[in-house]
Amino acid sequence: MFNKSEEFEYSERDKKIHRLIVIEGSVNLIVLIAKLFVGLSTGSLAIIADAIHSLTDLANNIVAWVVVRLSAMPADREHPYGHRKFETLAVFALATLLAVFAFEIAKNAVIKETTEIISGNWELAVMITVLVINITLAAWQRYWAKKLKSSIMLADAAHTFADVLTTVVVIVGWQLSAMGFLIADRLCALGVAGFVFYLAYRLFKTAFPVLVDEYAIDPEEINEVVMNIDGVKEVGRIRSRWIGSDVAIDMVVSVDAKLTTEESHHIADQIETMIEEQFNVGDAFIHIEPYK
Repeated sequence: MFNKSEEFEYSERDKKIHRLIVIEGSVNLIVLIAKLFVGLSTGSLAIIADAIHSLTDLANNIVAWVVVRLSAMPADREHPYGHRKFETLAVFALATLLAVFAFEIAKNAVIKETTEIISGNWELAVMITVLVINITLAAWQRYWAKKLKSSIMLADAAHTFADVLTTVVVIVGWQLSAMGFLIADRLCALGVAGFVFYLAYRLFKTAFPVLVDEYAIDPEEINEVVMNIDGVKEVGRIRSRWIGSDVAIDMVVSVDAKLTTEESHHIADQIETMIEEQFNVGDAFIHIEPYK
């Protein structure tokens, strides 16, 4: 279980994440407006598709802000493991949103007619500025995601990095289309859809194991560590699960039936401490039984 200092640390962590998400959302709103304006001005399907991609960035930030508030709530009667899993649920929701938008982008690239695409110095300058902003934002998000161990921020960072790649492709396709190669704009729009689909797949791959309670730590590894503790006769059931970015473990351990309650409790404390330190577990529950 967390001690008071750790609870305070997580409280400060959540406050920091809130502030970072607000900053991200503000930047993404500016980027969205810039891309949409250039897309409508030039008639480029690829840039409009890229603007839709940025819309998902902004939607991510809004959902993440709400979810982080929920996940920071302490455990209660209905949620004895706390609310951290709301972070994972948000990642799943964002992946679903990305998949839907990717389909719409691909559909428009195939069926929508384009007669002319134009380019200008100021439009190009805006898109290059957007590219620089996204590169800086992606690096900044990834740094804080790792420092704060936030899966929702890491998902946002991955999304922004994908935005960087798609914007590069879009700018190239847009310029080629303005030169008369209109098919390039459609191909780039399809390329954007492909990137978004891939990102959705990566997020689904991250969220599914947590939502279906796949084990967080190999039980064989836990068993090997626990069996090295003096007094442990046998390790029975071992269960581990992800709760947001935290890990919870519960297990059944058998000890000599002749040990006193106090001695058995001491062994359980040793196991709990070792597991928390060696596997970075936030919640460990050890059930002691007499060895038969």
